Amino acid sequence: MFIYFLCLILFCVGLYCALRRRNIIKIIIGLSIMEYAVNLFFILIGYRWQGRAPIEAADQNILRMVDPIPQALILTSIVIGLSVLALLVGIAIRIFEKFKTFDITKIKKLRG
Repeated sequence: MFIYFLCLILFCVGLYCALRRRNIIKIIIGLSIMEYAVNLFFILIGYRWQGRAPIEAADQNILRMVDPIPQALILTSIVIGLSVLALLVGIAIRIFEKFKTFDITKIKKLRG
């Protein structure tokens, strides 16, 4: 149960970073931390202590099988998260090229 609480703390750190920082790069890092906290939580849901791989054989009786569904979903989530991260960094670079700053408050003032 303590490990799930640590996932919540990690998510809250990412949320704090995404909501309270002014730098676009720090906001992107906060969003990535939140994503990995959720990924870690889902992996921990499918974990079994001393679990075995879900390979069924005729001569074996598997009592504690690990659930493979969360692992497959998280692999997909990691790939999607990486592509979203690359898109956000590309947008941040374009914003820096246009406004010469990463500070959100200065970008809001530069509307014209």
